[in-house]
Amino acid sequence: MTEDCPVCGADIANNGLLTNELIPCPDCGSDLEVIALSPFKLEPAPEEKEDWGE
Repeated sequence: MTEDCPVCGADIANNGLLTNELIPCPDCGSDLEVIALSPFKLEPAPEEKEDWGE
């Protein structure tokens, strides 16, 4: 089962990935989050914000 990268459209295979796992796109390098496995769905990973010690 494959899903298109939501950033560049590259095919990414679900090779034993887990829900909420963060993976890099092999083509564009964008960080992606596995949202669901059935059907396989990817979204851009949320960006971490600096807390600057707060």
